[in-house]
Amino acid sequence: MSSKNEQTEPILCQRVAKLRKQHGLTLDQLANTSGVSRSMLSQIERGQANPTLAVTFRIAQAFGITIGKLVDQPWAAPSIEVVHGGDANNLFRSDDKCTIRTLSPLQLERSVEFYEIALAPGESLQSAAHFEGTRELLTVTKGEAEVESGETCRHLHEKDTASYRADLNHCIRNVGKERLVCYLVVTSR
Repeated sequence: MSSKNEQTEPILCQRVAKLRKQHGLTLDQLANTSGVSRSMLSQIERGQANPTLAVTFRIAQAFGITIGKLVDQPWAAPSIEVVHGGDANNLFRSDDKCTIRTLSPLQLERSVEFYEIALAPGESLQSAAHFEGTRELLTVTKGEAEVESGETCRHLHEKDTASYRADLNHCIRNVGKERLVCYLVVTSR
């Protein structure tokens, strides 16, 4: 796009460095995640390189945001974002056995995910271990659940909340006679 001698937009330089630090990533880790070389990322953060659109896109993807969010001024973003309940795009899964609806804005899903889950009696959601340090908080609003994380298992009733490691194999089961409705928050370091 431009030569190495031109200065990169200061907002982009600061934004990449800030996001990298907020996500607790080293330059090497961001390079591995984005597919952009460590030296290019370092030059971008120091304002010594002006990335192409493709490079900017890969960096934005590594942070789980759009290019617009990466290059936009944070103060220009809306102060309230709404995830509409009737939007079919927010349904992760929907069938007779299980419904999973995303409740968190997409750009947050890199560090926090929020879901509404409904499971038919006898059904379960089994998950392989997520990244190290990932935790889940499950709150039951209707029915009874059994939560398993690694070798540990707990029974939950309506209004109970369990916090557990999700960096181990884990499972949520409906052990009641009615449809289980619960809210799941997934956090990662």
